[in-house]
Amino acid sequence: MDKPMQSHFENLNSPDRNVQYEAYNQIIAATEKPVDWAYEVWDQLKDDLDDPDNHKRSRAAQFLAHLAISDPEKKILNDFPAIWNVTYDKKFVTARHSLQSIWRIALAGNEQKEMVVNHLVDRFHACEEEKNFTLIRNDILQALRNLFNEIKEDDIKQTALNLIETVTDANYKKKYLAIWK
Repeated sequence: MDKPMQSHFENLNSPDRNVQYEAYNQIIAATEKPVDWAYEVWDQLKDDLDDPDNHKRSRAAQFLAHLAISDPEKKILNDFPAIWNVTYDKKFVTARHSLQSIWRIALAGNEQKEMVVNHLVDRFHACEEEKNFTLIRNDILQALRNLFNEIKEDDIKQTALNLIETVTDANYKKKYLAIWK
């Protein structure tokens, strides 16, 4: 890992929230494409999924989701449950940020895609008992839309439309359909 990227990871621990945010943005931007340093930070990020600091948990889940495309050893398959667990975090904002980025894991390959889509579908059906379930459903449908926009596979779109069909509230059905317009 080069010095600037090391600095970004160090700056995540800065007391200045603006410095942290800039570092976060730089890391996210760098991980939009495969990087050769994923395994240099992987274990620490995995540990951070259970950190008492909700910001660390959120960032760790998001970074690992982004780093899945840089994971030729497919560690993400074993580590996915720990990342998925953060989508149920006690801090709703942490849970949402994790859920909103988890779709990126599906870009790493067919096995990863199937795992992520199955989890999203199951969560869509099961989340009615959760607080803010309509936001969770919105995030799931947006995640599927983001995945579709990247890989252009019609079965992803059909999966989302099938989920929307199960919604009985007409207002939410309309809102969810707008994601796919």
